[in-house]
Amino acid sequence: MRVLIVGGGGREHALAWKLSQSPLLSKLYCAPGNAGIAGLSECVQISPDESDRLAKWALEKKIDLTVVGPEAPLASGLADRFRSLGLTVFGPGRDGARLEGSKVWAKEKMRQYGIPTASFAVFSSYRDAHDYLENYGDRPVVVKADGLAAGKGVTVAAGRAEAVEALRLIMEERRFGDSGEQVVIEECLEGEEVSVLAITDGKKLLVMPSAQDHKAVGEGDSGPNTGGMGAYSPAPIFTTLLAEQTDREVFQPLLEGFAREGIDFRGIIYAGLMVREGNLSVLEFNVRFGDPEVQAIIPRLESDLLPLLLQAAEGDLSKAEARWKEEAAVCVVIASGGYPGSYRTGFPIEGIEEAEALGGGNVAVFHAGTALDNGSVVTAGGRVLGVTAWDMDLKKAVELAYRAVERISFENAYSRRDIAYRALK
Repeated sequence: MRVLIVGGGGREHALAWKLSQSPLLSKLYCAPGNAGIAGLSECVQISPDESDRLAKWALEKKIDLTVVGPEAPLASGLADRFRSLGLTVFGPGRDGARLEGSKVWAKEKMRQYGIPTASFAVFSSYRDAHDYLENYGDRPVVVKADGLAAGKGVTVAAGRAEAVEALRLIMEERRFGDSGEQVVIEECLEGEEVSVLAITDGKKLLVMPSAQDHKAVGEGDSGPNTGGMGAYSPAPIFTTLLAEQTDREVFQPLLEGFAREGIDFRGIIYAGLMVREGNLSVLEFNVRFGDPEVQAIIPRLESDLLPLLLQAAEGDLSKAEARWKEEAAVCVVIASGGYPGSYRTGFPIEGIEEAEALGGGNVAVFHAGTALDNGSVVTAGGRVLGVTAWDMDLKKAVELAYRAVERISFENAYSRRDIAYRALK
């Protein structure tokens, strides 16, 4: 099979790493890819937002399956464009991708379908939203930009002043562009977060092992939100009973609601959950593999990933099965100093091969923001690398991951030192 991966981050490198192991694969392409992906596939210099150019290229190359990594091309209708030309694609069309592309739409669907979530209010006027916050009280509250914001459009404010400042940045300063047309202001839930991803053909679900992301830049979940500073799988808090509840109260109502509305959803449903005292609420939905969660989940997959994605894309998972390893996996993100604010790039990276040589094959380094400069790997983004290690014992997996992190160096490198701290408690 000839497979195209769309995207160029750590998520896409993890997918390329796993897909390259499939005996069904004859040729792997990635558009645009990165320095790490280039070692596994042929990188094609086409941007994910160039849907017509990508589709034309895929037709010419007779691509059998396209796997769309990032959320933005899904929200803009890339999968619809491919399907209109008879191309098989893993990823929802524009209608289904609104689940991530619009926080307002997603919250309203949760309410419509009876899916548990925090109470909320929607505003398209800065003044109305400001007045609402003034009357809300000086207590924790969540302010969300409506549209895509690379994982950074959500502020969990400790009180009124912080919430008003977040609102100003979103709606007046337009820090996230058109995503600031509307905001969601919602109750701040307490508990522990967990990410649950499922492959779906729109009818059947293959639920993947749970994971826990670390969104804040600093230890102890301090500082601003990022795209994710690390993750581990499985999350001990996500019990068998909670898994059953998630299927019954979250995934099934969502698929049934989509079916009633004629939304053909083939791809990933990612539920970000808040768990407290055995109860759950949905914080958000995403429509693609989580990054960095997938970097901790995919190494645990024993089965061939390619037929799972193909069968979902073709709309029939009835015969699909997935086998998972018992090991725990931990991914630590190494970022550019200053991220998620301003940072410099172009610094040479050393030690990747030494890191991957540790652990007898139980370490993988996934490239996120990297590029090749005269044959050398250099930094090219905020999140630069995801260092993943796995072991039967979570503590040993964490130790191995950080031993590997210590082998890697570049100027102004930064990583959190407490990934998986909740599980280790």
